[in-house]
Amino acid sequence: MTKIMLTGANGFVGSALKAELVSGSGIHLVTAVRRGRKSPDCVAVGNIDGGTDFSEALAGVDVVIHAAARAHIMRDEVDDPLAEYRKVNVEGTLNLARQAVSAGVRRFVFLSSIKVNGEATAPGNPFHADDVPSPEDAYGISKLEAEQGLILLAAETDMEMVIIRSPLVYGPGVKGNFASMIKLIERGVPLPLGAIYNKRSLVGIGNLVDLIIRCINYPAAANQVFLAGDGEDISTTELLRGVGRAMGKPARLIPVPAGLLQLGATLLGRKAMAQRLLGSLQVDISKTCELLDWKPPYTVEEGLRRCFERSN
Repeated sequence: MTKIMLTGANGFVGSALKAELVSGSGIHLVTAVRRGRKSPDCVAVGNIDGGTDFSEALAGVDVVIHAAARAHIMRDEVDDPLAEYRKVNVEGTLNLARQAVSAGVRRFVFLSSIKVNGEATAPGNPFHADDVPSPEDAYGISKLEAEQGLILLAAETDMEMVIIRSPLVYGPGVKGNFASMIKLIERGVPLPLGAIYNKRSLVGIGNLVDLIIRCINYPAAANQVFLAGDGEDISTTELLRGVGRAMGKPARLIPVPAGLLQLGATLLGRKAMAQRLLGSLQVDISKTCELLDWKPPYTVEEGLRRCFERSN
């Protein structure tokens, strides 16, 4: 039986992963949470940073899956965002990894972000797992620094490292911009996004969880960086229409030229939002599929439908 310690079990990805691991066979799951009722399978460790003590949660563990992080914040109001991200995403991660080595953990699976690669791609020129990283914001920089520390630690010890970078993750209970988009379509709000021809890679929560589980024991995953994705790239217009079909409500889209929208966003100081809606960000998951003998179990259409099937 494989004993796994999971951090971030109360988060969006962590909670979905926990549900699958608990229901699986041959796995003993222990969760490390910030606070909560202590039990043999749940250990409260407090806030995650460079001083967190994980020793109790790591006892007898074979594999650590580190999903906890200071998440990306669109309008961070702290004086030094990078310093805050580093406390959790770099110092907290490497502190856990060093303790995992001391505890005899054989594999450390780290959930990173496509922001390590960068913020945008030219259409038809996707990011690859082995590209030179080019993060542009504090969150992406912190994730890259954590990755670099883990790679060095793996080179110096017997613990294997697996890094998974994901683009936007969607699924039942998703929050943030994706949830806002769902609400707008549900309310029938007309959106000026009916003529956007960009290409975006996404990953449904079902596909991401399946990939993480694949990396727990698969030999070829050791000391590799993988990109996650659904294997389908769609435009913002196609995504909005797909969400509408999945919820049984047509998306009311007005075909406004992307150039005009870009100009308006620039004048209003919303260039970052425009990039997410109008720009392209594609990932090539061929390395992931070939090296792991894996393919996404759900299409984008199925993933979107699952968002609403589970909530009804």
